[in-house]
Amino acid sequence: MNKITTFLWFDKEAGEASKFYKSIFKGSKIKKVLKLKNTPSGTVEIVNMEILGQDFTLMSAGPFFKFTEAVSFVVNCKTQKEIDYYWKNLSADPKAEQCGWLKDKYGLSWQIVPSALDKMLADKNANKVARVTQAFLKMKKFDIVALQNAYKGK
Repeated sequence: MNKITTFLWFDKEAGEASKFYKSIFKGSKIKKVLKLKNTPSGTVEIVNMEILGQDFTLMSAGPFFKFTEAVSFVVNCKTQKEIDYYWKNLSADPKAEQCGWLKDKYGLSWQIVPSALDKMLADKNANKVARVTQAFLKMKKFDIVALQNAYKGK
């Protein structure tokens, strides 16, 4: 068990969401499902799962809390194929897409980011950083080739 576990509160969708995330993130697993009856909010479902080696607990306990962009999950991708895969499978709200950010069908925010972006933005050459920044500010889904071209000044 990890010392810190991400905990996500859903209205009724914890079980459905756990299966959805398991289908997208290869190697993920559902570890345990509990159903607590006769709680103040009715039946509560708690799902413990692992996504890409990270422990998550998903709970269905009523419509008391909603997800916001203040919390998001970053998925670092080595290739454009990976970015395209996660984008296609997670994005559910085109109006919420910007600079690699998307929202899934549960309203949870994700950042689908090329792992090379950190190196580009940490470069000591301010012109390179400015070009890359200007390039990604215009993007919804990141385009690695376009970012690399901006970095190189092409």
